[in-house]
Amino acid sequence: MRPSIARLFALAVLAIAGDAHADSLPARFEDAAAAARGQTVYFNAWGGNERINAYIAWAGERVRALHGVRLRHVKLADTAEAVARVLAEKTAGRDDGGSVDLIWINGENFAAMKQAGLLAGPFVHLLPGFGMVDVETKPTTTVDFTIPVEGLEAPWGMAQLVFLHDRARVPKPPRRIADFPAWAAAHPGRFTYPAPPDFTGTTFLKQALHATIGDPSVLQRAPAPGEAATLSRPLWDFLEALHPYLWRAGRSFPLSDQHLRQLLDDGEIDIAFSFNPGEASSAIAAGLLPETVRTYVLDGGTIANTHFLAIPFNASAKAGAMVVADFLLSPEAQARKQDPRIWGDPTVLAMDKLPAAARALFDALPLGVATLTPAELGPALPEPHPAWMSEIESLWRQRYGT
Repeated sequence: MRPSIARLFALAVLAIAGDAHADSLPARFEDAAAAARGQTVYFNAWGGNERINAYIAWAGERVRALHGVRLRHVKLADTAEAVARVLAEKTAGRDDGGSVDLIWINGENFAAMKQAGLLAGPFVHLLPGFGMVDVETKPTTTVDFTIPVEGLEAPWGMAQLVFLHDRARVPKPPRRIADFPAWAAAHPGRFTYPAPPDFTGTTFLKQALHATIGDPSVLQRAPAPGEAATLSRPLWDFLEALHPYLWRAGRSFPLSDQHLRQLLDDGEIDIAFSFNPGEASSAIAAGLLPETVRTYVLDGGTIANTHFLAIPFNASAKAGAMVVADFLLSPEAQARKQDPRIWGDPTVLAMDKLPAAARALFDALPLGVATLTPAELGPALPEPHPAWMSEIESLWRQRYGT
């Protein structure tokens, strides 16, 4: 069962005892690199995508060869599992020797860990690779779902919601959230979304909330008690109009974005979506989607964010975790990650900050047949405050949970 983030926030208040950031970190990256040799880093990261898992395995081979660090991928179904584990260790007084060394994180999970003092750092300014990050034109590399990062997590990749359609079946897909109920009614059973708390499904709900709420600016702050239920009423009206025409009439939902993509590949649905702009091209290259699938965005923009790497306050291998985080920021690792044949995850680096040889790694990458250019991606809508995510997931479960 997924731990409740609201529960984690409540426990966080009880768990705080002094400054958990005041743990020892190497003062310089050179010191970290020296101390890291021979360490094993337990990297807690979502394990639901085999291409991502293969990329992390490759990174493990590289950091062992370059730095003598062993990387162990602890595959998570949900990042909240690792957050709950670190919180339990803090509550039990386990201030060192923790079981989590590095965690792939953002959004409500970062907010919960930051609030509870569960993160080591700041450490990001010590990483040589951070100097190449595009903090100027990618503001989400320093602000995570409205929460200032303050050096407690290192940016790893970019994400923006994109929609996938098989142009052989749907040459003109709906371009606004408001158009989806009518399109679904005309094409019953041909659209669906993953059930929350799957992050892709929740992102669809946030996109719909942004489109239906009267004033989207209220999403940039935490809702007052009862406010989320009141202000989100247009979202539930939208879903009530949409659900009767979903795949399986809305009586069941895909479990993940991979399940959603599989339904598109099998021809069971006509429109899917992903939080990775390169997902469609990567899947086509791997033979997981038809070559006729293409990507599009909604009029007015789609939700976007950055995903990060953080070190828990009681990590056993802090030096090793810093070395791994820095390698994952390197042009070598970032270019491989952006390759649609490998992962297709957009880089956080600024091309004008890279030397010519490093830029050439990115220039040589295939864009992918279904990948939109940065200009075609259009406006990036900001993520709501993390508290909205918890509220919307809870309200959704009350209505549609099984």
